[in-house]
Amino acid sequence: MRFGVLGPLRIEAGQAPGPAKHRTLLAALLLSARETVPVERLMSVVWDDRPPASAGSVLRVYVSALRKLVDGIHTVPGGYLIDVERDDVDCHRFERLVGGARQARAAGRVAEAADGFRAALALWRGQALADVESSVLRRTHAVPLEELRLTALEERVELDLRLGRGAEVIGELRALVGAHPLRERAWVRLIEALHQAGRRSEALGAYQDARRTLVDELGLEPGAELADAHRRVLAGEDRPGAPAGGGRGPVDELPPDISDFVGRSHVFDWIVRAAREHASAPVHLVLHGPPGCGKSAVAVHAATGLEHPDGRLYASLGARSPGAVLEDLLRSLGCPDGAVPPALDERVRLYRSMTARRRLLVVLDDAADEAQVRPLLPTGPGSLTLVTSRSPLAGLEAARAYEMGVLDGDEAVAMLGEVAGHERVRAEPEAALRIVRLCGRLPLALRIAGSRLARKPGWTLDHLAGRLGDERRRLDELSAGDLAVRGSLALGYRGLADPERRLLRRLGALSAPDFASWVFGTDLEPLAEAGLLQSRGLDEAGQERYGRHELTRLYAAERLAEEEGGPERVLAVIAGAILERTRQARASLLPAEPGTGRTEVHLPGTGRPETGWLRHEARWLSAERRFLVATVGDFYRVGLHEAAWRLAFYLTPLFELGAHHDDWHATTATGLDAARAAGHRHGEALLLRGLADLHRAEGRTESAAAALRAAQPLVEGLELARITLRLGLVQARPAQAEQAFVRALRVFEEAGDRRGRADALRALGALRRDEGRLSESLSAYQDLGDPRGEAEALLDLGRLHLGGGRLAEARGCVERRLRINRRLGDRLPEAGALLVLAEIARAEGTPGAAAGSARAALETFVSYGDRRGAAQALMALARAALDLDDIDGAVEALTSAMGEFDRLSDEQGRAEADRLAQEARRRRGRRI
Repeated sequence: MRFGVLGPLRIEAGQAPGPAKHRTLLAALLLSARETVPVERLMSVVWDDRPPASAGSVLRVYVSALRKLVDGIHTVPGGYLIDVERDDVDCHRFERLVGGARQARAAGRVAEAADGFRAALALWRGQALADVESSVLRRTHAVPLEELRLTALEERVELDLRLGRGAEVIGELRALVGAHPLRERAWVRLIEALHQAGRRSEALGAYQDARRTLVDELGLEPGAELADAHRRVLAGEDRPGAPAGGGRGPVDELPPDISDFVGRSHVFDWIVRAAREHASAPVHLVLHGPPGCGKSAVAVHAATGLEHPDGRLYASLGARSPGAVLEDLLRSLGCPDGAVPPALDERVRLYRSMTARRRLLVVLDDAADEAQVRPLLPTGPGSLTLVTSRSPLAGLEAARAYEMGVLDGDEAVAMLGEVAGHERVRAEPEAALRIVRLCGRLPLALRIAGSRLARKPGWTLDHLAGRLGDERRRLDELSAGDLAVRGSLALGYRGLADPERRLLRRLGALSAPDFASWVFGTDLEPLAEAGLLQSRGLDEAGQERYGRHELTRLYAAERLAEEEGGPERVLAVIAGAILERTRQARASLLPAEPGTGRTEVHLPGTGRPETGWLRHEARWLSAERRFLVATVGDFYRVGLHEAAWRLAFYLTPLFELGAHHDDWHATTATGLDAARAAGHRHGEALLLRGLADLHRAEGRTESAAAALRAAQPLVEGLELARITLRLGLVQARPAQAEQAFVRALRVFEEAGDRRGRADALRALGALRRDEGRLSESLSAYQDLGDPRGEAEALLDLGRLHLGGGRLAEARGCVERRLRINRRLGDRLPEAGALLVLAEIARAEGTPGAAAGSARAALETFVSYGDRRGAAQALMALARAALDLDDIDGAVEALTSAMGEFDRLSDEQGRAEADRLAQEARRRRGRRI
């Protein structure tokens, strides 16, 4: 993970903290990476030298919040420390690169030094600590960093002048003196650059502008360095850094650089670093990624900024043969037309001979495969080859590859602004973000969208966003002149073999953001090699996952519709396998699966299910969650209504286990629509039962009861008994709840439904506080081979023993429950057990242990986004803090709990928090 402070605070591949004081705290730690920052210093930084009395305790809360976003923040004696590589923080990397560039300059390596300064300056994204609200940090860190940046820029320009690049830096220097008109050295460099470019009158005019500014603002005449630059222009002396001699100079065939290029500093860092580390040998670098991600633009932009004294070559490969490309390269290197050998192997030998003693930079654009590239690699020590390809070219010997993706959010908005105009983007920021999202942050798409806006000054950004919002027309809209996203994707598609084309089309039937090979039962790697899919790495179940850009998905869906008629047949073919695989995984979470008629999974004499299998199945479901949620919608949209409702039903235990309430709501709504469209009353009842479980998990008992009552007329027999059981769970009156449990238990026992019997026994035992019934349910779950049901019964027994003052028995039950949760990897149920363990620890008189359990539970609830669980953990933490007489800690926890209860509209929870707050006020003697 890398961090940025040279601009707005940024966490690469992560989300920067939202609250201002959290950003300030993280910035302070990053600026002193791997060093202890005293608490007093942090309080001064965060509160701008005016920390409140509660600053110490509030700082701990801020640190705790940051730990959810950033790894490596440690509490050390006297303060805090963030354990990250200093080079992973851009300000420290900037200082190191500047130091390295100065060493190279001292050793006489002028081009290398200029490249080093350029790489260092490329790290800047704006003003240092731009969104950090701390005058202390700005004073102690931002100001010195800004000064070093300006100095490094002046030193780099000086080196550019020594390399004869005066004409190239004039615009940059005019901007510098405009922003800092009192920096004499900047004026000196501007005068020298104009003089070197042969623009003598402008150089003299620049001196007059500098002198006038200094006299008017400071009352001072120009210093010696500025006056000497003026004298050299008047005398017509040799311009500093002017190239000597005549004749043919080094070849430079690079295409024009893009003037509105933005971002990609990490790619340039990688290129510069790789070129330096292996300067004694030829370096071959491959930039690969999906169509339209800007590989060619990055290669040309990087090559333009790199100095190679013997020339820079460029070749667009495409479908060209190596022999044809070699003919062009040999002529560029000075080989006469008649001297180019006819045979490929002879051309290769001549090319290697002509490059062996030259330090060249060669850009090989749009390579198809390794065989096309190998003959074109220069052999001279220090030569650099930049290859762009949709494939990583893994078989290219001694080459290193960098996978390019889309731009980050800030870079994408900046690129749109560069092409369309920053004023228009600033005027419609929300519409600009919509365009960026609809373009998928793909550089080619953003360039086309910006070009269309630039050509249509009467269009608003909102108008273009509306046109792009229609998926059916989006690829049509993303076309401008000879630029078209569809054309770029079509090149890759036409280059595939027939089986891979068919596979890409079939993937167009899926809307999921990523998927694994099992869905179609075939290897997806060939499409990744072609740059049309991107590997997302291994998921938690050990499967390699693949994703694709949203515009690639639209193109694949377009090809599927035109060549095979649409997604209906594809989805119908794979629906059975998806349903059966998901049903099997559900059965591991919920043995004796309700609603299917299968009343047991663990048959007598077959042995208990292996923990490893149970844990793997849960991980598989978790890894496939986003795919399966999207597939529910895919099935519904093409009219596969039974497949849609069944898949939605199969997913409910996963959503409950992981508190994925948003997915639960979405799939249940789709599933209910599908069941009703299919006229499947039983399926509708199953989903209404699941909806009731969701409402109950959210504390909405009235909504749960309404869903259950709506399901009652749809079913009879065992399913009606399951609904009756759940109605008992949401009854406010114990007598009515008991009647429901008894009635359901009778039906289950008469029908021999062992799963239903276990559930009813547990509900009845918990209500009556009947140890016998709970023990019966525990045995029933064990017989079923359901460790998760066993864990729930153990927790109910633990609560029962706790209420009766049998603390040793309570602890034993809860610790057995925790062992099961941890063995299965069930983090949220583990957190629930930790809250009961905290109650037991308080009853045992060990509030410190209670606080530890509550904190561990809180961390899990927060990481899963379970707000109700987090609120309960905060309450447990507040109770433990009061026991410890830590009034500040209790107040802090209660304040957070009240906020959660208010957001949840939980009046009962808020009332309990208020009661504890009154106790804290009584002890403290003041209001909170």
